[in-house]
Amino acid sequence: MALSFIMQQLEAPIPEQQDMVPVDTNAILVIGGAEDKVHGREILHTFFQRAGGRGAVISIIPCASRDPLAISQRYQHIFEEMGAQAIHVMDIRDRSQSEDPAWKTILEDCSGVFMTGGDQVRLCGLLADTPLIDMLRQRAQLGAIALAGTSAGAAVMGHHMIAGGGSGESPNRSLVDMATGLGILPEIIVDQHFHNRNRMARLMSAISMQPDRIGLGIDEDTCAMFESDGAFKVIGKGTITVIDPRRVIHTNEPDIGATDPISLHGLQVHLLTHGDCFDIHHGQVASSCS
Repeated sequence: MALSFIMQQLEAPIPEQQDMVPVDTNAILVIGGAEDKVHGREILHTFFQRAGGRGAVISIIPCASRDPLAISQRYQHIFEEMGAQAIHVMDIRDRSQSEDPAWKTILEDCSGVFMTGGDQVRLCGLLADTPLIDMLRQRAQLGAIALAGTSAGAAVMGHHMIAGGGSGESPNRSLVDMATGLGILPEIIVDQHFHNRNRMARLMSAISMQPDRIGLGIDEDTCAMFESDGAFKVIGKGTITVIDPRRVIHTNEPDIGATDPISLHGLQVHLLTHGDCFDIHHGQVASSCS
């Protein structure tokens, strides 16, 4: 499933909010968690601008959190400080609540949606396969809104989702628990807080089981911003690790036990930093994301 977004050259980041001008191109921002909320707020400012700047109407989805009120209030305060025109909190705590037609009306009118951190299994349990998420997915893929997800909100972006697992071991199938995500960017599998929590083996294990997907390991305060068909730009202080299995010539994954170490021959790994662009469809670093 490809994304169809309006193409436009990225403007260089401008640190002071009063000097920023709205950017017409919407985007999907996949954030590795713990994004800067106090100082430069570069990633949050980028989302705010992509949602329309001072004309932005933003919906916050805090469903992944067990304290949705507190986490939504924090982001609400940030976007109010930036000057958003309106902010809505979609505080859904039961699947039946997602059927409320008021949410559809809010989603139709908003220019940006922000999914907070927490527990990705909880988020999908509440919202997966609902008309609300179907509408959100369609609007994001058509470029009708800016969509951001941080931490758990990033983990749910792919069709396949890392639901949990461990670290500190050699790659093996038991190291990762997989589930179905929201399918907003179906080609990717996201692992967040990546190097901060030593999750390289976990993501490699996930990719060995889903070799038709691309793994993105996103560090904290780092973001993969998709604004074109299959290409993303790196924003933030850390790295994004791309795990690309398309040139693998051998793996023992189908033939071993759940705790046996996995071998992958020909696996490609890319390390990307701020300003780098990567074309997922062609599996290569791009000169630009447009």
